[in-house]
Amino acid sequence: MTVYETDVPGVGKKFEVEIGGDERLVVLLHHDGKRELFHKPDPDTDAERLFTLDGRLAREVGAILQGAYFQPVETDNVEVPLGEAIIEWLDVSEGSPLVDRTLAQAGVRQQTGASIIAIQRGSDTLPNPDPEETIAAGDILVTLGTRDEQSAVESLVDDDG
Repeated sequence: MTVYETDVPGVGKKFEVEIGGDERLVVLLHHDGKRELFHKPDPDTDAERLFTLDGRLAREVGAILQGAYFQPVETDNVEVPLGEAIIEWLDVSEGSPLVDRTLAQAGVRQQTGASIIAIQRGSDTLPNPDPEETIAAGDILVTLGTRDEQSAVESLVDDDG
């Protein structure tokens, strides 16, 4: 990540943060504490102002972004005893081809290599579900597999025919 810092005479400082390709987030810090945030999709486009924050609110939002209120797990960098496997939660929509099929009929493990280790149905969790358990719309499938396997499961769950 590259951050460009520029003095803006009579205003304060401008920071431009590369957020992907030529896309940038622009933060203008005024001498009076006001912060303005802009989005600049590419070098040939003017930056569009997103919003303005006062100093107090900017610090609160900054603390949230920094993870002071909730520390997310950066899955690309995490090392767990599962080796290359990760756990994902996938919503089953009304249009999913898995709806009204048993786990055995769905054949998720055979098709993707990932395992369904639990099903969350409303406030109930069915750990280690039986192969004859039927998948319902609104279920959340808890799956265990590598990133590639998880991607294959997601495609299978979302596939609309």
